[in-house]
Amino acid sequence: MSHTDSNDFKRTMQSRHLVMLSLGGVIGTGLFLSSGYTVNQAGPLGAIIAYLIGGLVVYLVMMCLGELAVQMPETGSFNTYATRTIGPGTGYTVAWLYWLTWTVALGSEFTAAGLLMQHWFTDVPVWVWSALFAALIFVLNAFSSRIFAETEFWLSLIKVITVLAFIVIGAAALLGFTPATRGGSAPLFDNLFADGLFPTGVMPILMTMLAVSFAFSGTELIGIAAGETVEPEKNVPKAIKATLWRLIIFFVGTIIVIAALLPWQTASVLESPFVAVFSRTGIPYAADIMNFVIITALLSAANSGLYAASRMLWSLAEQKTLPALFKRVTRGGVPLNAIIFSMIGGLFSLLSSRFAPDSVYIALVSISGFAVVAVWMVIVASQFMFRRQFVAGGGDPATLGYRTPLYPLVPLLAFGFCTLSLIGIAFDPSQRIALYCGLPFVTLCYLAYYLTRPAVPGNLSAEESD
Repeated sequence: MSHTDSNDFKRTMQSRHLVMLSLGGVIGTGLFLSSGYTVNQAGPLGAIIAYLIGGLVVYLVMMCLGELAVQMPETGSFNTYATRTIGPGTGYTVAWLYWLTWTVALGSEFTAAGLLMQHWFTDVPVWVWSALFAALIFVLNAFSSRIFAETEFWLSLIKVITVLAFIVIGAAALLGFTPATRGGSAPLFDNLFADGLFPTGVMPILMTMLAVSFAFSGTELIGIAAGETVEPEKNVPKAIKATLWRLIIFFVGTIIVIAALLPWQTASVLESPFVAVFSRTGIPYAADIMNFVIITALLSAANSGLYAASRMLWSLAEQKTLPALFKRVTRGGVPLNAIIFSMIGGLFSLLSSRFAPDSVYIALVSISGFAVVAVWMVIVASQFMFRRQFVAGGGDPATLGYRTPLYPLVPLLAFGFCTLSLIGIAFDPSQRIALYCGLPFVTLCYLAYYLTRPAVPGNLSAEESD
């Protein structure tokens, strides 16, 4: 595979690729595995409320991202937006934060897939499966963005169909139509209130918001891929709208089924709540089929994650804050060196699967959740500053290709919700490690930038944005 120093990516992605790329990044361990942790910690009704709030937050963030991505469709978008609207130090930091989000997420995806393989192969160590899956995902990313996009489209389609099937079968179980409930009384939603409205209290709803944010992370991949998309001004808004409504239906519908059918005391990250629920429906081989599909879904999320992490490294190299070798693109339009370096995160799965996979898994989810929430905060701050600078430079917001509604309320609300989710983890000992790792990481990034002081573009004016 030959290399070139060209930094030109090929615009090969269509709207359908964008939608499935975003869904592929989102529907992974956050929904299939750590949703069990959320139900256990917040209780049935508390988990539903947490996911509803998470859906609202991601909707607000994506409306802000839409305005930026349509106006500036660039690969590695977040740090470019932050550099131009807030400052180069913030742009540098957010790029590394987003890289951290996905490299750590790679570890959690591979670990989760390895844990689920033990459903059939109890004698094979988790780390063996993690290593095999890491190799597979690397190969899928290493050839061309078109191959990656097509692979991700079909992998994502499988899990979208699975989630829809889960919601339909779960609804049938709630109404008493499945073999396990037929002939008896339909459970309906009794389980939601069996131990009171909030059996674990109200505070755990806030404490689990970081895990919920991790579950929703990946929607922002649309912004990352805008620079490799055909007609971004038309396809990006269309993909954002399609993705958001699907996510809200999928996530909220799924969590209602899980909370209604799975006793909250038994939910954990050691078994997928999807598998646990299907085991209770009485449908033959349903748990085995679901286990296989979930593993496919996890690999799809890892596939999207490696794509996102490598494009962030490319963007840093493009701004001359990383060595030029990271911006080299192969003839297939792939930043191979950036992909190789980003796979480091996948190696964490070997460590986490060797030592206490359940507790280390929650730590990985929390660190990744912290990073993605910080990235969301920078996205909404970038949109807030962009609009102010655009208007100050003589620009008319009515001329924007996509305009964030209810400005400045939307970015301010999004920023506030994100701040609350970071405060919440200070009260959860199992997730507090995210603050211990995340805050020093942010400080280190700023120090690293200002000690090197590379030359980067200044603030964005209305004329430059045209």
